[in-house]
Amino acid sequence: MLVDQNEYLEVGIHIGTKVKTPGMKRFIYKVREDGLYLLDLPNIDKRLRTAARMLARYNPEEIVVTASRIYSIAAASKFAEITNVKLITGRVMPGVFTNPNREGFMEPEIVLVSDNRNERQAVKEANNTNIPVIALCDTDNWIKFVDLIVPCNNKGRRSLSLIYFLLAREFLKEKGLIKSNDEFNYKVSDFEAKVEMKAK
Repeated sequence: MLVDQNEYLEVGIHIGTKVKTPGMKRFIYKVREDGLYLLDLPNIDKRLRTAARMLARYNPEEIVVTASRIYSIAAASKFAEITNVKLITGRVMPGVFTNPNREGFMEPEIVLVSDNRNERQAVKEANNTNIPVIALCDTDNWIKFVDLIVPCNNKGRRSLSLIYFLLAREFLKEKGLIKSNDEFNYKVSDFEAKVEMKAK
């Protein structure tokens, strides 16, 4: 595995929601007593490797990462900073991949989506222009137009930090920019949103 299994478990990378979509059913290995679906760890690990390998086939300027929630924005921003890929945060505006006259128009070769519910515009436009899509998908995500599903908890702060930490490290290794994990001079906490949750 890319990290010790306990590290995956500690950040809750496998903890899904109480909703299961038909497309995500095959990645679920059991349901907890409280009704939360749990994702299969070996599958998560395998698909994170595959995602990094796929991304590494492209030049950084050909890759776009989208992130719409505060936790994914922090993690994806650090990933983009380390790998030099392009980043779209917040709402993905219509025409960003399809309208050359639009300000901020991009023509990526591949798109990595943090949550295809919130960033469905990016998935839709990528599909319209035959751009492959890698998506971090929780148990409640619909998978239409996604080329590579990475099953994971795509809402948790610690889960997202570990996911983007691993993707950045493996991307650099696949590119030959670092030879081993020891040469990756970042910590998982570097990818974590520095946000205090205020009590209501």
